Amino acid sequence: MTVLIAGGGIAGLTAALSLHQTGVDCRVFESVSGIKPLGVGINLLPHAVRELFELGLQDALTATAIPTAELAYFNKLGQCIWSEARGRDAGYNWPQFSIHRGELHLILLRAVRERLGADRILTGHHLAGWEETGGGVRARFIDRQTGATLADAEGALLIGADGIHSAVRQALYPDEGPPVWNGAILWRGTTRAEPFLTGRSMIMAGHEFQKFVAYPISRAASEQGEAEINWIAERKFQPGQSWRREDWNRAGNLDDFLPQFADWRFGWLDVPKLIRAAGPCFEYPMVDRDPLDRWSFGRVTLMGDAAHPMYPIGSNGASQGILDARVLAREIRRAGATPAALTAYEAERRPATGKIVLANRANGPEQVMQLVEQRAPNGFDRIEDVLTPAELEGTAAEYKRIAGFDRDALNARGAIVGPV
Repeated sequence: MTVLIAGGGIAGLTAALSLHQTGVDCRVFESVSGIKPLGVGINLLPHAVRELFELGLQDALTATAIPTAELAYFNKLGQCIWSEARGRDAGYNWPQFSIHRGELHLILLRAVRERLGADRILTGHHLAGWEETGGGVRARFIDRQTGATLADAEGALLIGADGIHSAVRQALYPDEGPPVWNGAILWRGTTRAEPFLTGRSMIMAGHEFQKFVAYPISRAASEQGEAEINWIAERKFQPGQSWRREDWNRAGNLDDFLPQFADWRFGWLDVPKLIRAAGPCFEYPMVDRDPLDRWSFGRVTLMGDAAHPMYPIGSNGASQGILDARVLAREIRRAGATPAALTAYEAERRPATGKIVLANRANGPEQVMQLVEQRAPNGFDRIEDVLTPAELEGTAAEYKRIAGFDRDALNARGAIVGPV
């Protein structure tokens, strides 16, 4: 009873560890020939951190990640709109972590190799297609660099955890087309600098059409009295404006965005200085895909960004992929590696993630920043004159409920994957 996983990213590797934890054999097939620690910073919400802790990764995560203490929203002048404690500082039983995506990926990769064996991860294997057999599925692979045909693999199920450009999703929905761009471009980088605010703060400043996000991601830097700050500069263009869409995921050019942030000096954070002091920065479009009516077809299903790519709002992309993996492992343990397990997994996860995709399109909890820009574009003396406490608190609470990390509910519920 082997489960085939197409994609060795965060969701795919978490799925492999979760299946191994429940005694189910699996193999991971990754398109690239060498898995490297790529990317910049991400946030892991407490409900996802809980699952990684229950996979035995607490020590590895704690050794490198920053436990986020607060999330704070500011206007474009650096005036505080809203601030709330996060993770254990907010009473959760688990922290919220800010971490370099590459570090998280390596933690998962090392754990898979140690627990499952290095032979259970095959790199340079791009999924070329599959067919169902009498009691399983046969997957075909190619080496994308050479075009060579590789050996087929047979298993009971095939999981498409191969990202926003998923080969599995494309085969299931050949007419879907490319991801949907919402007009926003993100420039992302990291800078070694002095800590700001609490030293464990995540901040968002600006509004829907121009925003800056920053948070520290390295415990090692913190122990040296510094901060490795992950930052995101975002500009959203009006409908109809063209961009270098053919050059997505390219090296960033400071001239494209730094002038718009030249005056963003808040006293507690100097945005242009932070940007100029960075290493290479990278440009990304803010894209997602429409929620699907169906993920599972026979012995094949989707997971993570292959199933529900979403805007990077509310720190949910990686966290939701981790939750997918855990629910899938639980259902396979209950029903075996069968289509019934995939149906039960989808019944729980597809509606939940679809709501988050749509909430993020509506700007998620960050909508309070746009409301302040609309109501008080020149700043304010008291935030209570611009937004009521009910608007602020209600927006934050509703998003936590939708995304599944309401504190009291999370602290009270049982484990997704219980004792084995």
